[in-house]
Amino acid sequence: MWYSTNKLIFFFIILWFFSLGGVYSQPLKRYKFVVKEARYTRLCSTKNILTVNGQFPGPVISAQKGETIYVDVYNRGRDNITLHWHGVKQPRNPWPDGPVYITQCPIQPGGRFRQKVVFSTEEGTLWWHAHSDWSRATVHGAIIVYPRRNYPFPKPHAEIPIIFGEWWKSDVRKVYTQFLRSGGSPNDSDAITINGQPGDLYPCSKSGTFKVNVDKGRTYLLRMVNAAMNLFLFVSVSNHKLTLVGTDGSYTRPLVRDYITIAPGQTMDFLLHANQKPNRYYMAARAYSSGVGVPFDNTTTTAIIQYSGRYNTSSSPSLPKLPYYNDTEAAFKFYSSIRGLPEKFPPHLIPANCSTNIVTTLSINTFPCRRGQTCQGPNGTRLASSMSNISFQNPSIDILEAYYYRVNGVFGTRFPMFPPLMFNFTADYLPMVLEIPRRGTEVKVLRYGATVQIVFQGTNLVAGIDHPMHLHGFSFYVVGYGKGNFNEKMHTKDFNLIDPPLVNTVAVPKNGWAAVRFEAANPGVWLLHCHLERHIAWGMETVFIVRNGLRSNQTLPPPPPDMPRC
Repeated sequence: MWYSTNKLIFFFIILWFFSLGGVYSQPLKRYKFVVKEARYTRLCSTKNILTVNGQFPGPVISAQKGETIYVDVYNRGRDNITLHWHGVKQPRNPWPDGPVYITQCPIQPGGRFRQKVVFSTEEGTLWWHAHSDWSRATVHGAIIVYPRRNYPFPKPHAEIPIIFGEWWKSDVRKVYTQFLRSGGSPNDSDAITINGQPGDLYPCSKSGTFKVNVDKGRTYLLRMVNAAMNLFLFVSVSNHKLTLVGTDGSYTRPLVRDYITIAPGQTMDFLLHANQKPNRYYMAARAYSSGVGVPFDNTTTTAIIQYSGRYNTSSSPSLPKLPYYNDTEAAFKFYSSIRGLPEKFPPHLIPANCSTNIVTTLSINTFPCRRGQTCQGPNGTRLASSMSNISFQNPSIDILEAYYYRVNGVFGTRFPMFPPLMFNFTADYLPMVLEIPRRGTEVKVLRYGATVQIVFQGTNLVAGIDHPMHLHGFSFYVVGYGKGNFNEKMHTKDFNLIDPPLVNTVAVPKNGWAAVRFEAANPGVWLLHCHLERHIAWGMETVFIVRNGLRSNQTLPPPPPDMPRC
């Protein structure tokens, strides 16, 4: 009798544990992503585009802080594909990170890959996208990571993803192929989009304009993603202010602004207070382009903030005032005003002294045109780009596999700590001999636990321009910005080590610099690159290899059994 009673008690204890959501009762969260073509009509014409599950933009992934999910990716398209989980640090899990020939070989047509996505400290908005060729023009979507408790701001009435993109009337594959063949810049997009729609100001687009329905007196969380291929954007809402509360999966001090600047690859969370007279108001976005003579899409996309209630809807909403296309001061003022939230990431987590200090130049370059070809770069050259005068070349197998299995001859380890060529980086006139970089597949090897400082120095070679630099596998603290050339003695003393923003993508200003710090505590192979697609194609990237630590939880595990092979 005693034994039966205790057995019954034990049974009810186990039942109670699982009813509360014990760790073993939680089912694995899985997503099924089928990469396939679908027909979409925009700007009065219809074409096939590459999608996930037929959706453009693609499905939203949602998770809680610290959760692990699995995404089964099936490639039913005509071309190779990889998917990247942008801003997800993937601790000890670089194998499914996604950049082609860096951490994996592509998923071939008809292939499948189960990708494990490990969330850790991220909270807020991130995104996923294709990371091979230009597939990400239409293969992308939002990731929302919810806190385990409350937001550090009043709970909004509703949350709305706002994804900016670009649309070409032509097949994007043809745009990309022609771009590579020509040696010049790619053709500009025909429209900027908000959640896949160009908006009222484009032909054949009024009925599809994205609308945000609001009630007066309520607050809404806008989760913005700049998925545009080559465009920084100014964004504003007519008669409303936007309050920044997060960026790149981390919280910020509230920053109230009439307009915002968002770089390709960046995500930002804004509160919109519906405090105006009930009516319809435009949200508008257009390009910020700082490069002199650099072509860009100068159109304006719109969505509509639509209040509930009865009012006259026959007239068009008014457009907000946006900074001019090349207003570098407006863009710099916004970026340099962002501050982190020390309550979430206290100052003691910010590296005060760094064991590894890197200064790297970001340049637009040229190569001589090959004999017998016609190139559309400056003076008949072929455009290129570089970090520290090295234009990165993708290997034939992925670097992570070569590193793990110790395959020789795939990459070199001589990425420089400092620029190999020293000159006045931001001078108005620079000798043409400086424009030609060297090609290479050079990486930087970091000791596990190293505290790293990187100073990104923009140059005026060929065309000075802003660069959105994105690091896989980490978030970093942006401790300083500046114009002109970085001066260690002059600028380091002004670094913000109290409340710098914690991000994964930093906008390096035109002919200026940005300094970031992080701890290299994530073993594996991690890509660092400019998030302007034309600059990636030209070679503005490098790779960090973080060695294993001494403990078992600081080492790189073996690859999953279904890893794609080259």
